[in-house]
Amino acid sequence: MSYLRADARLIRELLPPEARPPSDADGLFLLYAVLMRAKGELVTAADVHDAWTAWMENRDPGHRALVPFDELSRATQREDEPYVQAIQAAARVRAKGAS
Repeated sequence: MSYLRADARLIRELLPPEARPPSDADGLFLLYAVLMRAKGELVTAADVHDAWTAWMENRDPGHRALVPFDELSRATQREDEPYVQAIQAAARVRAKGAS
């Protein structure tokens, strides 16, 4: 398993129970792993949405949420928060391991 896949697995494990990612979202979590390595705890909901948008482009290019984060409803924006929390938590875990 690559380091990115390991990070993706960690992020998935750290998701709060209310998050319900699609079962076939391995590619999405790899993008989240890249975000974690690039931005660490500074990752934002807009970053998470951008990664999701890149992933969704190949799955459903007509999806209604393929718009910039600021154009989403507040309710839809909030759906990204559990992923932000998990990515930030994973970044903290990895930072402790590097010490």
